[in-house]
Amino acid sequence: MVIDFSTLLLGFQFTSPGPILFEVGPFTVRWYGLLIATAVLLGVILSQYLAKRRNFNPELLSDLVIWLVIAAIPSARLYYVLFQWQEYAGNPGDIIAIWRGGIAIHGAIIGGLIAAVIFTKLKKVSFWQMTDLVAPSLILGQAIGRWGNFFNSEAFGAPTDLPWKLYIPPANRPPALASFDYFHPTFLYESLWNVMVFALLITLFFKGLPGKRQLKTGTIFLVYLVAYSLGRLWIEGLRTDSLMLGPLRVAQIISLVEILLGVLGLVWLYYLKRPLPDVVSTSTLMNEDKEVERMGR
Repeated sequence: MVIDFSTLLLGFQFTSPGPILFEVGPFTVRWYGLLIATAVLLGVILSQYLAKRRNFNPELLSDLVIWLVIAAIPSARLYYVLFQWQEYAGNPGDIIAIWRGGIAIHGAIIGGLIAAVIFTKLKKVSFWQMTDLVAPSLILGQAIGRWGNFFNSEAFGAPTDLPWKLYIPPANRPPALASFDYFHPTFLYESLWNVMVFALLITLFFKGLPGKRQLKTGTIFLVYLVAYSLGRLWIEGLRTDSLMLGPLRVAQIISLVEILLGVLGLVWLYYLKRPLPDVVSTSTLMNEDKEVERMGR
């Protein structure tokens, strides 16, 4: 018997088993919720481990995560609803139905950053040091969370016949594309990209920049902004459900802003050789950088 591998490849497809993991009476466990909970748990474990490697109080990371979750999830939903208001204006009760999907990572990042500024101000610790410790956990969580889009059959790309095509049920297809069965699995593209960004950030955390033993405070978070946004900028162009501001894709606008801010921040740190503005004094930041350099020797 001759096996036609080309036929096998073309026959491969991603097919969601549905958004619900299991139900027991009125109790329902959804894949999206499980993935978010898993991402948060792994994020806490990882950020605490990284904090210990920098001689930073890991309990502060546990406290910060509570703030981030409380701020990020509602912000992610609010961000999405604001740009999709026409879907909710007639039925505002659906605004809180977050289990059906419809959250935006950029909204979560904005809400999380606001919460982090307030938290670090109250605790009198460096905002940039905290974000350096959280950034690897954040991108890992994004890589895990993107699979929620797979189970919900949402956030997919344009129609395609590529071997790794994603089957979308008719009820989830845009009306203009109802005749197509298979679409780009943009959730997979972004998840894989985020895994690569995670590997980059972890490498920087433990090994630093080539030829330099010391990473200046804020570097890892700034690299996160640039690296994640570069991937999102490209992947967003493939999606069929982008949040729009007139003719422009909102996620691409935000990604360009993040890339610009990240590059400017890195220039500020390494070309101008100045510490980033922070909620703690500049002298404190400089002492932290010296401590990191000492520990890396």
